[in-house]
Amino acid sequence: MKKLTKFLIIFFTTALFHYSSVYAAGSSSSGSGGYSDDNLYKQGKKLVLRAKKLEKKNKAEKAEQLYLKALSKFEKAYEKNKKSADILNYLGYTLRKTGSFKKAENFYLKGLELDAGHLGINEYLGELYVQTNRIELAKKRLEVLNGCKCEEYEELKELIENN
Repeated sequence: MKKLTKFLIIFFTTALFHYSSVYAAGSSSSGSGGYSDDNLYKQGKKLVLRAKKLEKKNKAEKAEQLYLKALSKFEKAYEKNKKSADILNYLGYTLRKTGSFKKAENFYLKGLELDAGHLGINEYLGELYVQTNRIELAKKRLEVLNGCKCEEYEELKELIENN
């Protein structure tokens, strides 16, 4: 009986702690309706993943719509957190995917100021440089990635070699 009582106390205490921490994480005192920069970032990232799948299926218009929705999420997240290289990376990415190359480049560069070795930013900025016929700048991004043994290096290298 003591074991059962002890188990129930631990169970309910853990459940109560979990519930209160989930509730606290989802609530916001800033009046943002529970949309933290992390939540907005995650929502935007999901939209980007869906858009990439649509691109592979040659559904460019639908993909662009999702990129625009994701862009909105990342812009709101950036308003709340200007110190996240990940948010800046996806801001640049969605802007690039929707044709705003100059704005995309600005956000990538801001992201590199925060984290010069950010794999995603270096790859995507390199891709932007290839798209805008600045191969020498793309090669500099590749140099930063050299030695990382990562897919970002391989993908950018292949893109540069094919252009």
